Amino acid sequence: MTGTSIEEITATVGVAKGTLYYHFSSKEEIFNFLVEEGIKLLQNSIDIKTAKFSNYIDKIKAIVLIQIKIVVKYEDLITILLSQFWGNEARHQKCRKHILEYIKQIENIVKEGMEKGQIKKGNPQAIASEIYALICSSLVYKTRKEEEIDIMKLFKEFENTVIEGLKVK
Repeated sequence: MTGTSIEEITATVGVAKGTLYYHFSSKEEIFNFLVEEGIKLLQNSIDIKTAKFSNYIDKIKAIVLIQIKIVVKYEDLITILLSQFWGNEARHQKCRKHILEYIKQIENIVKEGMEKGQIKKGNPQAIASEIYALICSSLVYKTRKEEEIDIMKLFKEFENTVIEGLKVK
């Protein structure tokens, strides 16, 4: 957002400059709002969808599917989040904090699944990071494909590789 003008932001979101400044005092404030709301959207979607399942593999499947859908629908937001993860500036630290909170949410589901014997024993922190990394893989895949992604087809690919590896045999 450093090189982005307020005019570009208002044109993109379709509001007048005065309206934008009524709600936000700076571009950084707009950025923070977008990051926080984006992560909340992701976390709330996960909470709502995973609550419907008692089986933890199904919960993981729901997380993966939601992540793919979020990448397809909100590619720009995900790109911003990923690009701002590294570094020591306040913005980077804020992005990293939100992403790590989201990964912790996944980690808790993985850990509970292991405790209930529904997910293969392993390092919940590493597994949660791998599941989160599917966001990155989806984005890279989308960029390389250069055409619309078939969400269910990509989900099935992840299901056959990543999710199958979590099942207790």
